[in-house]
Amino acid sequence: MKRIYYPEMEALVKAETGASRVLVFDHTLRTADDADRMARKIREVVQRVHNDYTEWSGPQRVRDLLPQEADELLRRRFAIIQVWRPIRHPVETDPLAICDARSLSPKNLVISERRYPDRIGQTYAITYDRSQLWYWFPRMRRDEALVFKTYESFTDGRPRWTAHTAFKDPTSPPDAKPRESIEIRTLAFF
Repeated sequence: MKRIYYPEMEALVKAETGASRVLVFDHTLRTADDADRMARKIREVVQRVHNDYTEWSGPQRVRDLLPQEADELLRRRFAIIQVWRPIRHPVETDPLAICDARSLSPKNLVISERRYPDRIGQTYAITYDRSQLWYWFPRMRRDEALVFKTYESFTDGRPRWTAHTAFKDPTSPPDAKPRESIEIRTLAFF
């Protein structure tokens, strides 16, 4: 997968963002099927509104992943861009919803520490605000993808975060197939 899919995703992010350099640094497979998740040792869908990086953890990922280049790279604009897409069949349960970044207030961002065996990270938990605008794409197919920014280094007024979550879709048919998806995380340098 890394030999074929990672270069394809790097090219997609370059094309969509105008970045001069893109590096895929990981991916996550997810399913809403508990038995399949256990058998395949993959992760569950996340039904918690969040953004994957904070003011601190975005630059820290560059330092963690590219320590020799980090000082130079952090002098310029960079972003963390994710690509999310279904695998195998259209999404019928637990679709991904994203918040319009223009409707997300800094007061809604709550730092949440994440502890891993080899590092400490941070995400933002997102508090509710009735002015937030949310979007989702019903029955996304495997040939469709969402490309969204979860960290932006520039603070010039452009959107910096994309709150997102899976949610229980009340219109899902009773015999709906459980969601299966992949998300790719990239560093994009401009």
